[in-house]
Amino acid sequence: MRVAAALAVLALCAGAAPAGRDPVNPSCPKVLSFSDYPEMRFTLQKQGAARILLAEGRIDGAVESRLADALEANKPIDEIWLRSPGGNAKAGNEAGRFIRSVGIPTRIPKGWACFSACNFVFMGGAVRMVDPGGLFVVHMFTHLNDRGAIREELNKGTDKAIDLIGDVEQGSALLASDDNDFLIRMGVSRKLLTEVMYQQKAIQSQGGDRSTRRCLTQEELFKYNVANAR
Repeated sequence: MRVAAALAVLALCAGAAPAGRDPVNPSCPKVLSFSDYPEMRFTLQKQGAARILLAEGRIDGAVESRLADALEANKPIDEIWLRSPGGNAKAGNEAGRFIRSVGIPTRIPKGWACFSACNFVFMGGAVRMVDPGGLFVVHMFTHLNDRGAIREELNKGTDKAIDLIGDVEQGSALLASDDNDFLIRMGVSRKLLTEVMYQQKAIQSQGGDRSTRRCLTQEELFKYNVANAR
């Protein structure tokens, strides 16, 4: 590959790896290095002969078109580096498919974290690298992430509760189907869904195990073919 693994040591915008574990999500550091950009931003970074596109911030509905514009404006691009707290799941899948169509490798550098919808953008790379200290962070995708809104609907009575349950069942089935199809197309093991993502709690429980997110180990990244190069 044109971009050597030595690029992983670049501390570009990443800072030091966070110290300490999250007591609620013990597989993860207490602090995750996302980005506070309200929509994903694309910036060209040159490192020697390598041309790297930094993709940082929340994934919104227009991310695919901005990504296409950035790749066109800055071509050729050797790798896309990702740091994001997630966002629009459908847009993340679309951006991942677009990355696969153009054949550019993806990387999560040391100190950076890629969560939720960002996972699917990352998995679009035909060649995928997560440097030691880089974090691929998963959770259980859900339509029920607001307890207050759930209680409000349930308080409206039995019919409203049944409608809510029906909507959740339908939405969850469609989302699971989309996720499964995406992983097949990207060459990632579907066991990532059944053994990892869907094993997480969708909503933080009030007692016992309260973990809602999981940071994959280097061993797990290769086991599920999330990462396929170093």
